[in-house]
Amino acid sequence: MTPLTPAVFHVLLALAGGDRHGYAIMQDVREHTQGRIRMGAGTLYGTLDRLTSAGYVREVEARSGDAARDERRRYYRLTATGRDVLDAEIERLEQAVRAARAIRRVAAKAKS
Repeated sequence: MTPLTPAVFHVLLALAGGDRHGYAIMQDVREHTQGRIRMGAGTLYGTLDRLTSAGYVREVEARSGDAARDERRRYYRLTATGRDVLDAEIERLEQAVRAARAIRRVAAKAKS
């Protein structure tokens, strides 16, 4: 499996917390990245279209009890396949960080 783009990773991560509409996904991404990634509507909806086509995300009906329910909003849900892809990417990133830390420790010892 190839590495995910930052946009794909963060959209999947936002949806791991539950169903979201587009604007809520953008807010989650901004929050998760402490403002380092700010998705525009074009990037977000292009990413959602690709994720839907790949079977990682699907469009769902808004919950009837949503206080902020708006008929124009489209809600999205992470599929089981999307969750598997996200989990694999998290594991890949964790392995990369472990390797980087090990290399950094070896380099620090070599300098001592």
